[in-house]
Amino acid sequence: MIMNIKCILIGCLSLLLTGCASQFNRVYKSQDRAYKYEYAKECFAMGKYQNCATLLQEVVTAQKGRSNAQESLYLLGMAQYGNRDYDAASATFRKYYSSYPKGDFAEQASYYIGKSLFESVPEPRLDQSPTIASINAFQNFLDNYPDSPRRDEAQQALFKLQDNLVQKEYLSAKLYYNLGGYFGNINSNTESNYESCIITAQNALKAYPYSDFREKFSVLIMKSKFQLAENSSEEKRIDRYRDAEDECYGFLNEFPDSKECATAQKYIVKCKKITGD
Repeated sequence: MIMNIKCILIGCLSLLLTGCASQFNRVYKSQDRAYKYEYAKECFAMGKYQNCATLLQEVVTAQKGRSNAQESLYLLGMAQYGNRDYDAASATFRKYYSSYPKGDFAEQASYYIGKSLFESVPEPRLDQSPTIASINAFQNFLDNYPDSPRRDEAQQALFKLQDNLVQKEYLSAKLYYNLGGYFGNINSNTESNYESCIITAQNALKAYPYSDFREKFSVLIMKSKFQLAENSSEEKRIDRYRDAEDECYGFLNEFPDSKECATAQKYIVKCKKITGD
């Protein structure tokens, strides 16, 4: 009995899906663009974003100059966003905003340019061009719509995007430190990977002074300066040990409760032995 009920339900579901597919095909082949547009809106309301986007791709062009031209283009962007086609969505929202900067959906489109890019941001170790593009888009949104109800969401997204950039810089600095004395990867403007680590970390601290990674960058700078002194030529050795010692004192002052304080104290003792200070 139960098996019969299951078979009936499966059969009904199959018929329903077949019916929906055949209806979509009929609409898709229809030459009535108004009918297509209305059916596309029904698809969107039902969460059938792929079907909606497929129909609107053709309809949008035909709607230019008509009363629903703005709505159809914005709806296409939202359907692409709902379908997780974020690259296409961001391009569509940009097209809307450039075509209708004072349009009915201009504020929403401006927000979703950044939001679409935000959803496709890669992990920190990869190229962060989409992250930068999303930051710029959200910043433009906040500049143009400072009183928007989406202001807080945009600001929170900006914080997360900036964290991505900070992590990217940290991973780059850490890679230089880990490469240490390996000469095949030395930056043309530096004489060692330790120096490249120092420069990368210091630039990150200037760019993101309030980052949660501040201590981590400072640890890399301190360790790199000590290793740079350890591996220096005789003529630069004393000056670099003094520089490393100063860095250690600065680290202890700023992070007195750090787990790396013992490392800083150990470096100071070694530096004093070399410099005789």
